[in-house]
Amino acid sequence: MDIKRIEGGVTAAKGFKAACTAAGIKYKDRDDMAMIFSGEPCECAGAFTRNKVKAACVKWDRNLVSAGKKLHAVVINSGIANACTGEEGYVSCRMTAEAVEGSLNVPPDSVAVASTGVIGMQLPVEKLVQGVKDMSGKLSESRASGTAASKAIMTTDTENKEAAVRFTVGGKEVTIGGMCKGSGMIHPDMCTMLAFLTTDAAIERELLQKAVSGVINETFNMITVDGDTSTNDTFMLLSNGLAGNERISSENEDFERFKEALFMVCRELARRMAADGEGATKLFEAKVVNARSKEDARTLAKAVVGSNLSKAAIFGCDANFGRFLCAMGYSGADFAEEDVELFFESEAGKLMVFDHGVPLNFDEEKAVKIMKADEVTVLIDMNEGTEEATAWGCDLTYDYVKINADYRT
Repeated sequence: MDIKRIEGGVTAAKGFKAACTAAGIKYKDRDDMAMIFSGEPCECAGAFTRNKVKAACVKWDRNLVSAGKKLHAVVINSGIANACTGEEGYVSCRMTAEAVEGSLNVPPDSVAVASTGVIGMQLPVEKLVQGVKDMSGKLSESRASGTAASKAIMTTDTENKEAAVRFTVGGKEVTIGGMCKGSGMIHPDMCTMLAFLTTDAAIERELLQKAVSGVINETFNMITVDGDTSTNDTFMLLSNGLAGNERISSENEDFERFKEALFMVCRELARRMAADGEGATKLFEAKVVNARSKEDARTLAKAVVGSNLSKAAIFGCDANFGRFLCAMGYSGADFAEEDVELFFESEAGKLMVFDHGVPLNFDEEKAVKIMKADEVTVLIDMNEGTEEATAWGCDLTYDYVKINADYRT
């Protein structure tokens, strides 16, 4: 398909503006609030944490999406998660939305809010309101504004994460762009993260949600860092229709093109999130091929990247394939060990270490060289079917414990 990667993020699509500010929510030396805005009302689709303990902002946004509200803005703060904060936390959401109403003259129920940071602390509402006022006067469609917004939502992330693509629908140029944050508390189940995507495509809300729900399962739900599913997971896709394409109203060729473009953006953001896991030194990919079913392939891939022993082996460049087979064995997927082939692969080469139930006498030096790369893949051929799936994680390092031992302080 004619889908091109382009530079940019949430401001890449027509009509979307962004801004950020240093509101002093928790951090004292950096921007910690961001806003995305479209003057044209947007259809919105979303996906949220399945954790029973949900942040107030998740409840606010989920209500907007389920009610089919058209959105103009998203306001995000970093530093404090607004989770486990009771009624006061929900009031903070409402007051933030009302501040946008006062500054930009849009209904408060057209404003989504999101938070990330420490759980169990109340947000300083007066700082949120002032932050909204500051950002409302700085909104810009520039690429730089989108990039600055992506940096303002970071917590323990070491780098900002943006992606965008451009393609054609019915002869009209359409763009999807986005940003995300996430480094710790990441586990497949609508992973621990905030992700905000924008598109100028004209598409029915029901199809927008269908595209999101399908793509999420193959991208963000296939990453893990530490096995912890957050209270604040939020994914939102806003569509303002300014591309001028004939509105996508059925699951036709245009819809499939849109979904493929959305997948490309989400896959890029998900991979970058996994690679930037807290304390990580490399991206750890598990690719399962020729499995009996799609569900088995997903289960096996996620079990491999989620295993602490596997992650430690990746960190230590130790081709201890038994750890990966062990994780597969307790995953719950049904397979025969005697059918499995296992390989290590990276830009430094490819090495088979296990063949149909039999360990191979492989070159240890070559294995270490392969595993020292910034991106390492464990390729597992089940030889039992035709389905495949890929999951992403990172290595487990000493720094992960250091970061999380004093996160609150």
